[in-house]
Amino acid sequence: MNIIIITGASSGMGLEFALQLDAIFDTIDEIWLIARRKKGLLEVAQYMDHTTRILDMDLTDNAHMQRFEQLLKEEKPVIRMLVNCAGYGIMGDFSEGDRTELLGMIDLNCRSLTEMTYLCIAYMRKNSRIIQLASSAAFLPQPDFAVYAASKSYVYSFSRALARELAPRGIYVTAVCPGPVDTPFFDIAEKNGSTLAIKKLAIAKADKVVRKAIADSYKKKERSVYGRVIKGFELLAKAVPHEMILKAMSYMK
Repeated sequence: MNIIIITGASSGMGLEFALQLDAIFDTIDEIWLIARRKKGLLEVAQYMDHTTRILDMDLTDNAHMQRFEQLLKEEKPVIRMLVNCAGYGIMGDFSEGDRTELLGMIDLNCRSLTEMTYLCIAYMRKNSRIIQLASSAAFLPQPDFAVYAASKSYVYSFSRALARELAPRGIYVTAVCPGPVDTPFFDIAEKNGSTLAIKKLAIAKADKVVRKAIADSYKKKERSVYGRVIKGFELLAKAVPHEMILKAMSYMK
């Protein structure tokens, strides 16, 4: 049984990946949709042509992950693609943030993504793909978004290293690094702070970011960066000392 697994599939980027991959592939037997909200997953499944398996689970819950591991052992699927979209960010001063929320970002954005990737690789074959949702925040430290940016730097570095490890086996890993995207992400992220106005000028549509990410994955690219502004930001972060960029950003608040 050939399958695709998508985490964070009930909304935002995960939802968009589910819809586009459903429309593209005709050699997939099932698409497994993972998120905490079963209602949201059922709504997504209504719009899909492939057989879907709804897995309403909390990726940060060890018991849930153990059940998922057991499901893989029982079903023994061939995972043709894993798309890790589950994650969240909270803006605001680190020292004034909610400790549970701050640690939760690390737990979901980093540990859970790593565990899901680890469990799934054993069921992949030549030409399988892994798409990891990183962020352009990975390119540079982000004051007032410190933990989220650091967590996405982890995803970016981990994914690029893993791409080199798995390439000899014909398994390809792509880190997707979008800037601001028009999704419900900011409904949560901005509850304690707000993103720079200049960043919102670069806001992108989810369908375009996902379409490029899928194309880049099949071109075996290690990273996918959408839009001229974000590509320019990536080059800037490479060429200019971070201290200078951070100082300039401080004047934009």
